[in-house]
Amino acid sequence: MRILIWTITFILTAVGTLPANATSVIAKSPEYAAVCTEAVAAAEREHRLPKRLLAAISLTESGHWHKEKQEMIAWPWTVYAEGRGRYLPNKAAAVKEVRMLKAKGVTNIDVGCMQVNLYYHPEAFEDLESALDPTQNTHYAAQLLKSLRDESRSWNLAIAHYHSRNSKFYVPYRQKVMKIWRKERRKATDARMNAARKAYKLKREQLAERIKEASQRRFTEENARKLTSAPAS
Repeated sequence: MRILIWTITFILTAVGTLPANATSVIAKSPEYAAVCTEAVAAAEREHRLPKRLLAAISLTESGHWHKEKQEMIAWPWTVYAEGRGRYLPNKAAAVKEVRMLKAKGVTNIDVGCMQVNLYYHPEAFEDLESALDPTQNTHYAAQLLKSLRDESRSWNLAIAHYHSRNSKFYVPYRQKVMKIWRKERRKATDARMNAARKAYKLKREQLAERIKEASQRRFTEENARKLTSAPAS
């Protein structure tokens, strides 16, 4: 729930000036690159949220630059506290980081794909392991977003209140989410259109192959009949 940090991270990454540990976390743990994406998509379907809305919020919350893909992805082992985000390489490291923060007396901590705040949502999870479980983290966030929508009767307000009730904070946050949401919906539309074009091309190729095979069969059959009907010399 931090627009300024997200923006600075994006800019610094683009010019290649982030610390080495920040820029290499995905390279070190590429197996986790799609974890949030998959968990978020499942939560969106189960809770019948507008397509790609939860994805946009996750990118706003835990977005991290994927150098190979040249795009932002939500990172499951993100921990935010004391004014800065920490992108850890795995769940164990994220759990350890949160425990270290708590040992120092820090209580205002956001965790996971959806950066659920452990102080303001103390009953959200059974324990820290559950809080950093991508499936549980995203499903709680989906439930929260839907409850905010039911309360306000507005997705715009639900997005805003997911971050804060204070307009000073939620206005720029909502603007950021809406911008990313539009981009995500365009990506989804482009993906569907590309898939449709590929399917159409495949059908045309299959049809052309069937026509070719049928033509060859007719040619073979006609030649066979001619040979059969030809008079013996």
